[in-house]
Amino acid sequence: MPGSRAYNLYRRRSDREGSLPRGSAGRHPTAARRGPRPPVPTPTDHALHELLVLSRALFDSWDEGEILRLAMEHIAAAGPYSAEAGYLRVDDDLVPSPRDGQMHALAVDRRVRELAGQDGPVTVPGRPCGQALGLRGLEGLHGYLVVTSSSRPTEAERSLLATLVRHTAAALSVAFAHRRQREDALELYRLREERTALQRQLISVMAELGFQRAVHALMADVAASGGGEEAITRALHGLTGLPALVEDRFGRLRSWTGPSRPDPYPEPDPVRQDEMLHAVAREVGPVRIKDRLITLVRPHGEILGVLALVDARGEANEHTVLALEHAATSLALELAHLRSLAEVELRLHRELVDDLLAGTEEASAYARSEAVGHDLHRSHYVVVVQWSNRTADDSFAQTVGRAASAVGMRSLLTRRSDHVVLLADARPHARALHEALARETGTRSGTIGVSAPCDSLDDIPHRYQEAQRALEVRRHSRERYGTTFFDELGLYRILGPGNDYRELETFVHEWLGQLIDYDSRHHAAMVETLSRYFDCGGNYDETAESLAIHRSTLRYRLQRIRDISGNDLANVEDRLNLQVATRVWKIVLGGPD
Repeated sequence: MPGSRAYNLYRRRSDREGSLPRGSAGRHPTAARRGPRPPVPTPTDHALHELLVLSRALFDSWDEGEILRLAMEHIAAAGPYSAEAGYLRVDDDLVPSPRDGQMHALAVDRRVRELAGQDGPVTVPGRPCGQALGLRGLEGLHGYLVVTSSSRPTEAERSLLATLVRHTAAALSVAFAHRRQREDALELYRLREERTALQRQLISVMAELGFQRAVHALMADVAASGGGEEAITRALHGLTGLPALVEDRFGRLRSWTGPSRPDPYPEPDPVRQDEMLHAVAREVGPVRIKDRLITLVRPHGEILGVLALVDARGEANEHTVLALEHAATSLALELAHLRSLAEVELRLHRELVDDLLAGTEEASAYARSEAVGHDLHRSHYVVVVQWSNRTADDSFAQTVGRAASAVGMRSLLTRRSDHVVLLADARPHARALHEALARETGTRSGTIGVSAPCDSLDDIPHRYQEAQRALEVRRHSRERYGTTFFDELGLYRILGPGNDYRELETFVHEWLGQLIDYDSRHHAAMVETLSRYFDCGGNYDETAESLAIHRSTLRYRLQRIRDISGNDLANVEDRLNLQVATRVWKIVLGGPD
């Protein structure tokens, strides 16, 4: 069929192979030797060559849509045919070709689908003799070609059409096979990647499980061995390679394992410590603060301490966090256990000391003291502790107990409504306990009273009164914070609980009664002024400063005191009696602090 694409392809191929155009005989020097000229191709020959070229094109393409398009474009090479529609089977459905005519698409579609994979006639509006030809391969139906013929085809033309259909179906089989192979390759690649990812995940999980087992085993060994804070920090340092430490809730170091321990360890700032504890408590899990990874130890909500890792280079990973969390759990159990033991011990101590302060039978007291590991046969001192910013609850009692242990005091302990009582087996140091408590509480605003030595259990109630008296004298002195010993009170030993208040009141009224009445009527402070004057050793400047008044005002008040009381401050006897009277008024009778 001259003018068709296949025919033109065929002519170009013939020219390349050396065929000569008609009428060229005698012009080629070798023409005579080649014999007679080949016969002129017939239309059937042209169709065969065109189908051959088409077949190559069909098998060169791996795209199913392109194969169907080529078959539809070259259907006329087989005879008086016209491709009206084409279909490809995709996911058990027939998808029409974009080349299908829109005018008869619905009617043709319906008929093709009714054929259910078989060949059969198709009515194409405006076209004669339509039929649907299945494109089948070994795997089954690949699609359809809907063909019409403008005239009755010959047997040869029907054969050519059947050949084109078979080649198209075969090319689709190859394309489908190639696509499946490509999909299988992609699926295989995906499965291999998935397997690799799962293998990595499995390795990671196994490593993590191995690390978890190591952590559990190590912490279980620590717990089984009865190891305390040092054993836990040692285990945590071994697991992570980072310095591990435990601080109490006030920021004081309790245990450190690893290099670079600060020496001396910095004193904590109470305000910053509380801010840090609140910041960590608001988060879930360990929190990084500067170069430390910190977690709180709080078994039942109450913060008992802080466990931390020093990670200056930021090397901590999920394994580090896991180890820290497990160590914190073990430490919480340890500290809770120690807390319970401390509470039991404190309760036993309190019950024993309470009975001793009230007076109890000696044999029972000695037996109970041996049960708690304390020797009551030694000489003892009663120590009373009061801190201005702390209530005398169990927490403060434990704080006093820790401070006493830190300075080497062996003691039993109890508490009252506003103070803590220690029964110590040796005379306390003049400043050590107060300084230790100042470090524990963060403030020096506390007072300690110490009794005279007690050589028998029957003396303990009286010695308790002595310690209270020493504490009260200290609280009403110029330097109200610190430690006072009863046996160093001098005259003040008679000014306290246990003395005859009526005589003391008479004595005070005799020497200060007029001044007290004057202060009451005029809302003045003559007695307090006189007391401060004596406390300052008669120094005008120091007395005026302590009262926050001018020197001339002080001079005026002292003159009024002379006038009102009729006593001469320059007289030694008057001065002594007035000074003692002001002390009794202030300490015993409850005058202003």
